[in-house]
Amino acid sequence: MIRRREFITLLGGAAATWPLAARAQQPERMRRIGVVMAYAQDDPETKPRLAAFRQGLERLGWSEGSNVRFDYRYSPPASADQASVLARELVALQPDAILTHSTPITAALQQASRAIPIVFVAVSDPIGSGFIASLARPGGSLTGLTLFEASISGKWLAMLKEIAPHIARAAFVIDPKTSSFAHYQREAEAIATSLAIELVPSPVENEADIERTIGSFAREPNAGLVFPPSSTTTVHRDLIIALTARHRLPAVYAWRHFVTAGGLMSYGINPVDEFRQAAYLVDRILRGANPADLPVQTPTRYETILNLKTAKALGLTVPPGLLVAADEVIE
Repeated sequence: MIRRREFITLLGGAAATWPLAARAQQPERMRRIGVVMAYAQDDPETKPRLAAFRQGLERLGWSEGSNVRFDYRYSPPASADQASVLARELVALQPDAILTHSTPITAALQQASRAIPIVFVAVSDPIGSGFIASLARPGGSLTGLTLFEASISGKWLAMLKEIAPHIARAAFVIDPKTSSFAHYQREAEAIATSLAIELVPSPVENEADIERTIGSFAREPNAGLVFPPSSTTTVHRDLIIALTARHRLPAVYAWRHFVTAGGLMSYGINPVDEFRQAAYLVDRILRGANPADLPVQTPTRYETILNLKTAKALGLTVPPGLLVAADEVIE
């Protein structure tokens, strides 16, 4: 039989372990991640990008509904004025981190909060946009992944000239409100002269602008088109592809989804991979890292996508070198 003093000692020892056991059984604190997309929720490009982001986080130990929840907002260019409203709405929820998509949305979130960590994607010139101090040491509450170096503009023009040697005039079609027009234009102008191409900066903001620009170039001989990254042109990609086909105009795009939808060719990064890589930076922040100390990631791999069916419809002969260099050929 246990004496009274021994019983009290055992009871006291057991009681001392209860708080530890209770703490061990408490669920991990639910983290909150805000996400603001530059496309509509039903845009075909939205779902795979968000899925890649969630999958990237899952591999790092963050499971939706278990230890993390997402708050999504969508601000396509057609409703760009809502970006600041959505930013304030999301900041009011006090998420642990926010993923932003595009330069305008990142600017809206930066203005809404200087305290909540922000990871951006699809931003061409984060230094020029005032988001970071340098790529190596961002220095504030933002870090993320850049899109393209400005020099890629020369690559787009060179590819256009390679597949359509007769090109003498090229429209540089981009919405300055949804992308860094000057960032790309300077480099494009520098290379255009050496390619014997007259570069025509062609800012567009809506469907009417796009129809007017492409229609105008259709009346010019030896004309082509270059589409740098821009949320506006992405949203209206079906219209762009239909117009270039109707007017038989060769065009080079920054995104592969233009080509898979019927465009001629593209050279750029895989945007789905960019969202997957963004999960790594968000994971670091959720585990205590300061975005000021997390270097901004730059692209390391580019891909060339070529649509042979479209080239044939345009009466273009694809050079063997371009065909060999293509990462994906659509027939």
